[in-house]
Amino acid sequence: MQTRLTCFKKILKKLVFCLLCLFSVVAGAAEEQTTAAKLEALKKEVLSVNRDLFILEEDLLFPASTQVAIYMSVDVGHFFALDNVKLKIDDEDVTHYLYTKNDIDALHRGAIQKLYLGNLSTGKHEIVAIVIGIGPRKREYRRAISFDFEKGNEAKALEVQIRDDQSKQQPRLNIVEW
Repeated sequence: MQTRLTCFKKILKKLVFCLLCLFSVVAGAAEEQTTAAKLEALKKEVLSVNRDLFILEEDLLFPASTQVAIYMSVDVGHFFALDNVKLKIDDEDVTHYLYTKNDIDALHRGAIQKLYLGNLSTGKHEIVAIVIGIGPRKREYRRAISFDFEKGNEAKALEVQIRDDQSKQQPRLNIVEW
């Protein structure tokens, strides 16, 4: 943890230095061509430092040893129109998402949505996904699925899948580990 903080401080110092250089370049703009080139180089450096800060922030907030990511994918065409999803981990609500037409369109075209990114301790956990939408015969349809998993020392990724079940003419929920 101390190493990450030290690294974070170094990157923060670089960012402050870059910003100070940016201000000095703008303030002392004597030659337009050199100033523009310096400014462009400085912008690139600031973007690079910003990217490094983002990566470091992700590492600090969600270390791999405790990180859990849950995704949603949809392969539904005829038997279900998704409206919203609610996600619980260990009987605690962690997210709720109400879908727009554009969201559903993207999911039908193959997009995978990140429902949740958070930290969990190692050990056994339970995830419950509750999916609500319009099912067969234009009725409100509510399905839930529960999945027990073991969180180890590595990052864990799970996917909630909604698929058409042709034989039953209704949607089928499934949760898989990546």
